Amino acid sequence: MGSIEIIDLTKSNEHEKHCSGGDARRKSLQSCARRRWNGQRVTSVSLDNGDRLEVGIVVNSAGPNAGTVAAIAGLVLPVEPRKRNVFVFEARDKYADMPLLVDPSGIYVRPEGSVYLTCGAEPEEGDGPADPTDFEVDWPLFEEVIWPVLATRIPAFEAIKPTRAWAGHYDYNTLDQNAVIGPHPQVKNFLFANGFSVHGLQQAPAVGKALAELIVHGGYRTVDCSAFGYSRVAEGRAFRELNVI
Repeated sequence: MGSIEIIDLTKSNEHEKHCSGGDARRKSLQSCARRRWNGQRVTSVSLDNGDRLEVGIVVNSAGPNAGTVAAIAGLVLPVEPRKRNVFVFEARDKYADMPLLVDPSGIYVRPEGSVYLTCGAEPEEGDGPADPTDFEVDWPLFEEVIWPVLATRIPAFEAIKPTRAWAGHYDYNTLDQNAVIGPHPQVKNFLFANGFSVHGLQQAPAVGKALAELIVHGGYRTVDCSAFGYSRVAEGRAFRELNVI
């Protein structure tokens, strides 16, 4: 079993981008201007600080806010934020070689050094779109939902103690929990890299390469992502991802 330290990876990417002369502006997108010229295109974007940027291509990689960004451009994308809580806990018995364990409920647990990480959500009937600014930890979720599942799967986990926790959001594709990759069929310079439904970090290197090839060469070269295109969204044709936790 392998794992990735996402904070270290993000810092590394930021450093590499800076060294290569890249420019990142951490501002909120307010609007997209479009005009008809050989079909509809996004011609500029406006940021909340008043900057207006002329654009040749726009890539929507806004994570859980992807649906909102698409709507700014007048497009529909079935991606919404779903809140998830991650808890760190200690256990009297240690299982250093324990693999990632995923319960059918979607709750998972894995070792992290001398402690354990577990994540879960509300039961399906209560798991809906979330406020993307809500990062408050739902502590009762651990005791009422997650802990009983862990104790059933691993009896030694009847005696555990949560030590810290955090909350975040999945970019949840409500159509099929799978990625939407590539251009919009009408607004061809608006590209999607959205809806990974928790697999974003795993799939990002391949998706980034595929979109780079699409932008530079006009088509996929190494990784053909056509099956993940927007056309299935327009047609309501699901390409379902079965391994979502």
